[in-house]
Amino acid sequence: MGQILHGSATTTHAIRAAIQRSKASLKELASQHGLNQKTVAKWRKRAFVHDAPMGPKTVRSTVLTAEEEAMVVAFRKHTLLPLDDCLYALQATIPHLTRSSLHRCLQRHGISRLPEVAGDKPAKRPFKCYPIGYFHIDIAEVRTEEGKLHLFVAVDRTSKFAFARLMQKATTVTARTFLEELVEAVPYKIHTVLTDNGIQFADLP
Repeated sequence: MGQILHGSATTTHAIRAAIQRSKASLKELASQHGLNQKTVAKWRKRAFVHDAPMGPKTVRSTVLTAEEEAMVVAFRKHTLLPLDDCLYALQATIPHLTRSSLHRCLQRHGISRLPEVAGDKPAKRPFKCYPIGYFHIDIAEVRTEEGKLHLFVAVDRTSKFAFARLMQKATTVTARTFLEELVEAVPYKIHTVLTDNGIQFADLP
C-alpha cells in the first residue's frame, strides 16, 4: 500500500517501525539508518508510524478573535443572509473582516452553505411588499469564552440592509444606543421598526 509522507520526511514507515521494535541505543540506531538522534528518539516514543497532523490542535481564525467569530456565527444562523450580505453588515462592527476570512469562519462551523428549503415542508408565505425603511430588529444570545453577550440585529425587509452590534447587556439603554447607531448608519429614512415585543425597546413606566 502506498505511503503518504511529509515532504521533509527522512524516514519511511518501515524504518519507523524498526526503530520502535529495536532495543538498540539511540546512537546505534541513528548511525544504522543515517538519522539524527532526535529523529530516532521522536519515533521511538510514538506508537504509530504515520506523520502526525501539522498545525494547531484547535483550528481557529488568525484574523478574528473568539468573540468576533462567535458574533459572525450567531449573525449567520440568525439572519440566514448570503455571504456578501453578511460581510456588508458585519464590516461596520468588524472593520478588518474580509470576504475570505468570513468564508473560512463559516466553513469551520459548517454553515458556509445556506440550508435548502425541504420540498415536503409547506412553503413559507413571503412578506408583504413594504416600502424601503421597514426594519425588523431582534436580539440573539452569543456564547463566547468570556461569557454571554447579546447580538442586536436589524434587517430591512425590502432592501435586506443589515446592521449588527455586539453588546455586553440587553437593556433599554443598550437598545436605545443600538437604535441611534442604526439611524446613523442607514442611508435612507426608517419609517417602521418591528421588534417582536422586545421588552428592551418598550416604553415601560
